[in-house]
Amino acid sequence: MVKKGHAAGVQRCSISAVMGLRERKKLEAWRTIRATALRLISERGFDVVSVEDIAAEAGVSRTTFFSYFPSKEAVAFDLDPQMLAEWRTRVEADPADRPLWPALTDLFVDMATVLAEWLPVQKRVLQQHPGLTQSARATCDSFSPDLYRWISRRTPDADPLLTTLVLNTAMAAYITALEVWDPADSFDALLDSIRDCLYRVGAGLAAPERTRSTA
Repeated sequence: MVKKGHAAGVQRCSISAVMGLRERKKLEAWRTIRATALRLISERGFDVVSVEDIAAEAGVSRTTFFSYFPSKEAVAFDLDPQMLAEWRTRVEADPADRPLWPALTDLFVDMATVLAEWLPVQKRVLQQHPGLTQSARATCDSFSPDLYRWISRRTPDADPLLTTLVLNTAMAAYITALEVWDPADSFDALLDSIRDCLYRVGAGLAAPERTRSTA
């Protein structure tokens, strides 16, 4: 049996192998700027750190910063493109015969794990600036199309109503776990909360389907 961690490493190598030199350099620059920004924001606070601070610390120009990120908010909330691609590979490879809610719970846990470096910083930024909540929700929305297709393949007759209900309910459970989580707690505490929230809502939606009223 191939261990999950080993499989993820193989996926990363496979994705990196097909990237050209130019794409790899762009990704490395993106990650350098992003890692620098997350570190500075964690140390000083979102308001105190400027784009100029991030660019100088990362060793790039202000113009180069904006060629990768449209704003300071984006550097805190945009997704790593390769990590998102790896997660999509995981979604596509998930066996269709697994029970819906346990499998869906695993995908949401994987989603949080992909964002492990970013989520504590995001939560602290949101605690200081609740007005940026929409930017954070947009990040979650990036996962929605893949999750919708995944759920649709496991829904009788690909019913769009049931597919959308499952997706929205699961996403609400995931967001609830994030909102309650204190970034001072361990990341494992967040993963446990995600599993608990998904289990609770899944227990309701996994009940036998009721006959719809035709009245």
